Parts: sequence; structure tokens; C-alpha cells
Amino acid sequence: MDAVLDHTMMRVEDLETSVEWYTDHLDYEEKGRMEADSFTNVFLGPEDLHEQGAVLELTYNHDDRTYEMGDAWGHVAVRVPEDELQSSYEQLMDEGVEDYRDPESCDYNYAFIEDPDGHEIEIVKRDYGAKWSLDHTMMRVESADREIGFWTRKFEYGTQPDHKWEADSFANYFVAPRGSAKEAMSVELTYNYGDNTYEMGDAWGHVAVRVDDLHDAWETLMTREAEDYRDPESCDDQYAFTKDPDGHEIEIVRR
Repeated sequence: MDAVLDHTMMRVEDLETSVEWYTDHLDYEEKGRMEADSFTNVFLGPEDLHEQGAVLELTYNHDDRTYEMGDAWGHVAVRVPEDELQSSYEQLMDEGVEDYRDPESCDYNYAFIEDPDGHEIEIVKRDYGAKWSLDHTMMRVESADREIGFWTRKFEYGTQPDHKWEADSFANYFVAPRGSAKEAMSVELTYNYGDNTYEMGDAWGHVAVRVDDLHDAWETLMTREAEDYRDPESCDDQYAFTKDPDGHEIEIVRR
């Protein structure tokens, strides 16, 4: 299945404040906007986004609801050049971004900031991809073996050996389409050893994969026994949704 990651969706409580934050601090631009009666979706990304690059979808529901972050989702990560981690972080601090986890506290390997809604954003060093482009989305899982098997069998993704990280108390595994460009987004599966369960919350929405033929992709997923959460017909044949074993939603969209 040719299904590169298309976007990550998160819900925000003040749309224009969030859009301004991402455009001002991460130099994002609007890639698209969809207005509906009860919600608005805005898609954001860097100007020179790679053709396999992913965008960020901000969803604003018009009923002024608030959201629970939960801990089943972790963060999105954005790229900066290898030698610009400290200077990029300092620039964000000068612009008034919240000081969450600075490079020094992370052994100068990465850093973290938060957006206005408290979504965590990791800053990672990469020698590829546009500055601030999405590198990965992290989700916590209750079984690494089960989750890796899900992405391998359902979507034909593979693990990235150079990004695997196994520590004393946890392990991180990155999955992405086999043969995809380095600039494509990956999913980081974080497995904490021992007894672990997580709350999904509703501040995060889903990750999305894009395919050439929605109905063929859906039929393949059903053959591979993926969860039939929202089929194409129920979504006006524009998209569909399945879930991974831990309940993270995965949207399937047409290119």
C-alpha cells in the first residue's frame, strides 16, 4: 500500500491565535482551509514543503469547547539544521515562546516548546527537510510488538533502524513507508516498560495517510482486518478512518 503520512490533526480553542502562533514562530503558511457549519480546519506547513512532507491540521470547533490533553499522544517534532538547535531555541525564547525544555536539559540533542493550547513540540536536529517541517508524531503504546506489527501488516510500513532508541525504562521505534523520502513524516511509537495504560484525551485528533485510491486502500485494510471505524461511504467517499490497537485514530485520505 502506497500510503505516505499526510498530516497530524490537533484541536485548538482559539483558531486565529494558534494560526498566528505557527505562522509567526515556525514560519508556516496556510496550505488550505475548510469551513463547515460547526468547525473549521486549517492546514499549515513551511513554504518549501517536500512533496512527501506532512502538514499540520488545526481543528477549531465553533461551540467553544475545551479539551483534555491525555497522555496517549506525546508530541509532534519539527526539524532544524544540525548546527541550529541552540540558536533556533534562543530565537523562539526572544519571541516570547514558553521555555519548556531547553537544549541543555536535553543534552543538546533536542528541545521542547509548547503551543498556545499546550501541545508539545519537539525540536530535532536533521540534515534534511525544510526548517520547522514535521519530522514525526509521537504516540504512546501499550505493546511495542503489537503496534509495530499493526503498521507493518496494515500499511506496509517499516521501522527506521537509525532512529530506534532503546533505554532502561522505555523504547522508541519510528515507522514510515518503506522507500519514502527522508523528508516524509514518521510515527514514533513510545513503549514504556512495565504496566502502562494511557488516557486518549481529545486535544489530539489523528494522523492521516494519503493514498491514490481511497476505496482500494480501504478494501485492503479490511482484508487485513483493520478496524472498520468510519468507512468511505459514511464520509461522503472523501476519506475514511480506522484505529490502531491502542485506539489512535488514523485517517485515510485521497491524494
